[in-house]
Amino acid sequence: MTEDPVLLLVDDRPSTFTRYAARALDGRLVLLRFAALHRDLSPEHLDATAHLPAFWVRDGVPLRDEARRYKEWAARLPRPPSRFCNPSEPRQSVAQRFAGLAGLPHLSRRQVRWVRDKAAMKERFRELGLRTARWARVRTPAHVERFAARHGWPVVLKPVDSFACVDTHRLTGPPAHLRMEGREWLAEEHIGGTEWEVCALIHGGRVLDAWPSAMPCRPLDIVDGAMNANISVGSGEGPTVDLRGMLQRIVTGMGIDHGYAHMEFFLVDGVVYASEIGVRLAGCEIPANHGHAYGFDVFGATLDVYRGRRPALDYGERRCAGDLLLPLPGSGTVRSVTSREELLRIPGVLDAVLKVGAGDVVAARRASHNASGYVHVAGASVGEVERRMREVLSAFAIELVPTALSEERI
Repeated sequence: MTEDPVLLLVDDRPSTFTRYAARALDGRLVLLRFAALHRDLSPEHLDATAHLPAFWVRDGVPLRDEARRYKEWAARLPRPPSRFCNPSEPRQSVAQRFAGLAGLPHLSRRQVRWVRDKAAMKERFRELGLRTARWARVRTPAHVERFAARHGWPVVLKPVDSFACVDTHRLTGPPAHLRMEGREWLAEEHIGGTEWEVCALIHGGRVLDAWPSAMPCRPLDIVDGAMNANISVGSGEGPTVDLRGMLQRIVTGMGIDHGYAHMEFFLVDGVVYASEIGVRLAGCEIPANHGHAYGFDVFGATLDVYRGRRPALDYGERRCAGDLLLPLPGSGTVRSVTSREELLRIPGVLDAVLKVGAGDVVAARRASHNASGYVHVAGASVGEVERRMREVLSAFAIELVPTALSEERI
């Protein structure tokens, strides 16, 4: 019988997936952390994972030297990791390079470019025969104006390596108020229609299944205050698109062997426009939505593919289930917030997690993951889930005492 492989998991922020892995793989999990990001790991998270071996990559030291130090360190473990998982979008480049230097399965530099550089990503989509919005690399406001002169306003402007809508803007006129120096940017025509999200698990280069999510509000509307939710559509109401086929074309064309893929696309009059793809877990609580919608252990299945195993996707449910991120309207000290118990009494609410409590100092940020907590909500249809989510928003209240905090992720 093959020995149970040990997984090296990038841990750059507390997450539901990391907490699950810490419970499920005790004795078969090693954490990879970056000293420069120590402040993003709360004392509570560090305490909860203190039983796991963790290697800290030092700041300011050549990565090759750190990988050599890691291999010497890992050789002293009862069993060193033989598999690797990076669930973090912003850490994709450094983490995959580290894994390669450490002799672990990883994405190549070219693959990282395809899934991180949005311009290279769209070039690859086009090469694989997929439609995309028209786009151009830009460096100055004048470049954006020239792009708009050809393709019209509004224009979506984003850094080529952005995520969660951070520093992403929908412009209806010249970006005179934006500082563009020192970063690479992408200007993109604004696409209408319906925006969808889809996740998939990949094993041995094959897409095992694909799970669509409806978005009641677009991410760019979310960062401006619209309802922040994703609804996994396990009931058959999803887009009339061959999702597995589309994802398989990308997975084959990018040479992806295994992992979790997360993609957004637009559907305009039955025509698909590929938007973006990430080869890592989806953000917010989207993976957990799929588990609730299809009635299976989504995190266990994800760990399987990263550990080189084909998961059994045995579904026990067929319903709609979504995550609603609870508002965090500003920065300051929390005076009061609706309790978890009150939220759980609302019809359809499966679980509720509050990240803040009375007395906590919090800071809001213009990003699609900005939240004071979240709830999982289930229903027979997308419409029913959305109605129940709006009931939650009507019942939820958070009161802040303003302070002079600068914006930062909580």
